[in-house]
Amino acid sequence: MRRLTDEQVDRIARMLAQQAGGQPAAMAGAGAVLPRPAAGTPLRNLPAGGYVAAPVAAHPATAPIVPGGDGVFSTVDECVMAATIAFHALSEATLAQRHEIVAAIRESLLREGDRLAKMAWEETGLGRYEHKRIKNRLVTEKTPGPESLIPQTTTGDHGLTLMEWAPFGVIGAITPTTNPTSTIICNTIGMVSAGNSVAFNVHPGAVQCSMETVRLINRAVVSAGGPQNLVTAVGRPTIESAGELMHHDGINLLVVTGGPGVVKAAMQSGKRSVSAGPGNPPAVVDETADIAKAAKDLVYGAGFDNNIICVDEKEVFVVAEVADSLITALRREGAYLVDQAQMRRLEKEIFSENRGPRAHSVINKELVGKDAAVILERIGVTGVGDVPLIIAEVPEDHPLVWTEQLMPVLPIVRVADVHRAIDLAREAEHGFGHSASMHSRNIDALSRMARVANTSIFVKNGPIVAGLGAGGEGHTSFTIASPTGEGLTYPVSFSRRRRCVMVDHFRIV
Repeated sequence: MRRLTDEQVDRIARMLAQQAGGQPAAMAGAGAVLPRPAAGTPLRNLPAGGYVAAPVAAHPATAPIVPGGDGVFSTVDECVMAATIAFHALSEATLAQRHEIVAAIRESLLREGDRLAKMAWEETGLGRYEHKRIKNRLVTEKTPGPESLIPQTTTGDHGLTLMEWAPFGVIGAITPTTNPTSTIICNTIGMVSAGNSVAFNVHPGAVQCSMETVRLINRAVVSAGGPQNLVTAVGRPTIESAGELMHHDGINLLVVTGGPGVVKAAMQSGKRSVSAGPGNPPAVVDETADIAKAAKDLVYGAGFDNNIICVDEKEVFVVAEVADSLITALRREGAYLVDQAQMRRLEKEIFSENRGPRAHSVINKELVGKDAAVILERIGVTGVGDVPLIIAEVPEDHPLVWTEQLMPVLPIVRVADVHRAIDLAREAEHGFGHSASMHSRNIDALSRMARVANTSIFVKNGPIVAGLGAGGEGHTSFTIASPTGEGLTYPVSFSRRRRCVMVDHFRIV
């Protein structure tokens, strides 16, 4: 990324100081422009705002154009400009100082994660509070940090070549309402670890919890000696501000987590994008599976956060000879099986537009992310307690199978054999390349499913959330970039490859 000139730094500093209610940069006081620090200056000795001293007021009462402070701004321009200054300040830091910043973010969010989970649950009305707590802790603990940026070296007769990971600069990120706080935490740790700053345009339905997450992150960064506004966000996000962010000249990389519309817009923006789109994850259960364990995993996975996570199982294809056993085991795990009459009523509630066999129908948004008991009440079923999941046996062409419903309703399809199950799973996944699972002891069948599904996450004999590191090994990510090929993102995903060559020196003797 091109460094700012002194003239640009002066101009941005004056704008931010005036917006924050401070004095013009030419005057003594909070907005005064400081000399550019010498290379290697400890980050703790840099001014709090990067190259300007505290340009942003701490309280909204004194900063009407900066709603809430701590990285929250009124416009995209303000977000990008503040993040640009922060990026250049971070560029003066050592890798060790970057480690300190990330460690401070983790410490703060581990302490505040439960409160943010409750805020997200109350504000969005989606999912389950206890699962949002798990998500926040998961991303805080298991998102990789700067340690994942491993350089590579090659030496020979003509010297030494170093391949290293360099930052993009200011990243523009768009986040969903389904995982608002966890996506911001995860993206921030990965992006800052790679040396970037970030400007967020969050989902309008999750503003308060998202802004609080951004503020907490910025306070943690500053507490570790880092620059203010390393993470910024538009205080009143809209579709228009998302579009402005996508096309802003100061944005060097787009990272989008959302539905097909916003992913398509990002990929058509003319900028490089890391895009995480929709999923319709299938699960296959064959005759060799441990049926009791498969049922436990399916209830947990499909019911996790009321099925609003893109990796949650959305449909099951089970070999006919064990279908009855699986349904019995699912009921034993607490799932509620609807009969055919209840299913007809359920279809009317679930779909605002039923487009028929094998069609992606339109979901009733009122029921997205709601508890299974709430959905059952809509069809006259009461007194069932805290049901984790609704299950329904349906034919293979039923629209529930072909639609990402984002609610705890799991369609089950009987099939003749495992090969038919795998083929249907591939079709129902729509080629998104997102996530899939299989419960089986047949190595050949598991291998074929992995090849045929060709998804970013494939889980064998477990819930798909285990593929996020929740009960499985490996790092986590809540931006699973299947459309653009990065898969589970981490700091390397937000980095550029840089090749540094020393000719005829440091060569092998």
